[in-house]
Amino acid sequence: MIHKLSDVLSSNIGSDTNIWQFCVVLPNSIIGDSCNICSHCLIENDVLIGNHVTIKSGVQIWDGITIEDRVFIGPNVTFTNDKSPRSKKYPEKFLRTLIKKNASIGANATILPGITIGEYAMVGAGAVVTKDVHPHTTVVGNPAREI
Repeated sequence: MIHKLSDVLSSNIGSDTNIWQFCVVLPNSIIGDSCNICSHCLIENDVLIGNHVTIKSGVQIWDGITIEDRVFIGPNVTFTNDKSPRSKKYPEKFLRTLIKKNASIGANATILPGITIGEYAMVGAGAVVTKDVHPHTTVVGNPAREI
């Protein structure tokens, strides 16, 4: 289901995926099967989203981000893809961010560019992730630290 109030330009969207109102999905993005993309989300071009992924409202998935299967992205999670952003000056290539299968990211967390969040990892609400998160661990705080 693609809500009529969304602007979905990609034809690479899997079966049983729901994209709710006020979402923008750019043409080269790839979204897997049985995903739920809640309202007010933006998905850029160089993005790969696996199967059974939930992306809650208010999330932007920028170029260079890969989200593997069965990942949960909480509301208003902030991803970044440029460590030194300047207006109208873009890097030759955006840093790659990888969210591995079965990871969960809590509401309002911030994920800096070039980070890998490991399988089954849990990022607590509001955490600021500045370095890789190991599989099967939980991180919280600013900067995020393992607990």
